[in-house]
Amino acid sequence: MGPRLGIAGRETSHFRPTLPGSARAAPGAPLRHSVVMKHAGPEALDHLADLLEELRGLPGLREKNRGTFYRGSRAFLHFHEDPTGLFADVRIDSDFERLRVNDAREQKQLLRRVRDAL
Repeated sequence: MGPRLGIAGRETSHFRPTLPGSARAAPGAPLRHSVVMKHAGPEALDHLADLLEELRGLPGLREKNRGTFYRGSRAFLHFHEDPTGLFADVRIDSDFERLRVNDAREQKQLLRRVRDAL
């Protein structure tokens, strides 16, 4: 399912469930439920500045817009925010997995998954 407009016309998206379990999975684990969240805004992306810099340095990724990365012609990675925190949707194989990226440990897990997928 593609992008949809959500609160205040902000683009939102769905992701496909990847693991059994609840939406309160262990930190860093992909979330199961198809939850709609708004894409991360400038302030949220400011909190991820160091992570974004590391992602920009990875071969094979192109940042189309701030915080939105493509691999070739396909969307590969983007960020969401909601009251529970910040999340990354990263394309693993043909589906997106949603990972928490609220702290350094979670961000390192995301980088590891991205490097493995490249």
